[in-house]
Amino acid sequence: MKKSKLNLIIDAIMFLVMMFLTGTGYIRMYILLSGSASREVFGRKTQMLMLGIDRDTWSIIHLYTGYLLLFLLLLHIALHWKHVKTMFKQLISNSVLRIIILVLFIISSVFLVVFPFILKPSIA
Repeated sequence: MKKSKLNLIIDAIMFLVMMFLTGTGYIRMYILLSGSASREVFGRKTQMLMLGIDRDTWSIIHLYTGYLLLFLLLLHIALHWKHVKTMFKQLISNSVLRIIILVLFIISSVFLVVFPFILKPSIA
């Protein structure tokens, strides 16, 4: 398969996955109410289902769909790696500054993935 066709297919799948992520986020946030929100609306904690699936399971679906999107994004970047490198060099001509920005980008990326495991939750 030609690289351009593969890229179009990956981009189309990424778009659909992003739309699904948005939909599952809406289900979690606005449709299947949390325990406290269901108490406010119904006067008691109510178990709600969407397509026979509960809120916690939709969270798991949302998480794994996010992993799929991340995988597709990394695949997309890999297919465009030569272009990414060229554009990065054109954007930042100073090689030392380019390395600094790249290291900061990598550190920031890793932090954004692991910060939930570093920070301690508080009890309200």
